[in-house]
Amino acid sequence: MILIAGPCVIESYEMTFNIAIALKRMAGRLGIPFLFKASYDKANRTSIKSFRGPGLDEGLKILACIKDELKIEITSDVHRIEEVEKAAEVLDVLQIPAFLFRQTDLVLEVARTGKAINIKKGQFAGPDDMFHAVEKIRSIGNNKVVIIERGTFFGYGDLVVDMRSIALMRHICPVIFDATHSSRSRKFAPALAKAAVAAGADGVFIEVHPDPDKALCDGPSSLRLRELEALLIQLQKFSKIHEEI
Repeated sequence: MILIAGPCVIESYEMTFNIAIALKRMAGRLGIPFLFKASYDKANRTSIKSFRGPGLDEGLKILACIKDELKIEITSDVHRIEEVEKAAEVLDVLQIPAFLFRQTDLVLEVARTGKAINIKKGQFAGPDDMFHAVEKIRSIGNNKVVIIERGTFFGYGDLVVDMRSIALMRHICPVIFDATHSSRSRKFAPALAKAAVAAGADGVFIEVHPDPDKALCDGPSSLRLRELEALLIQLQKFSKIHEEI
């Protein structure tokens, strides 16, 4: 079971570093493969007042320092073709946001880097739609791709997760389940994460924060950092049961 985890967005170097080192130690104790995630820019926010992060140059500088200091692998969102070259110099895995998974030119440019790619399933898309997105990446000769499932949008801000989609998309490539964005509330994230791992998800994507109520982005859906390890222990049990069935 793979863990992709970190804060929604870089709020400061110190906070991002502290979250990263806590997650590295936690994953090490549990023997879980770990990829650190933090966005340098949240470009697709609903409100103009939403906190976006430090931006491309400063954000990549922070991520590069954390990567070198802690010897961990890192992923972050890439929103524009112009970002790809710089981002690929730092990131081990490039993430394509859900709203952009159909942007052919962006998808192809990311694929050309040769880096591994997390491609988020759009909440307006069905599982079968992801075949075409993955096919675009593979058309460049890049086979290092995973899909991140995050539910389907039916209006009024809610997302519904159909666990059948995990089985359907695993025929295309590995599937990671985004427990925090799918639930829209940290209250339901653990239950959905367990269900997804039991359904065969290859890993979980979880945003965490030391104090989610004070987070500058996606606080309501972020898990408290101190509560993550207990959940991961449970998820490991679900993963083992799935492997044995």
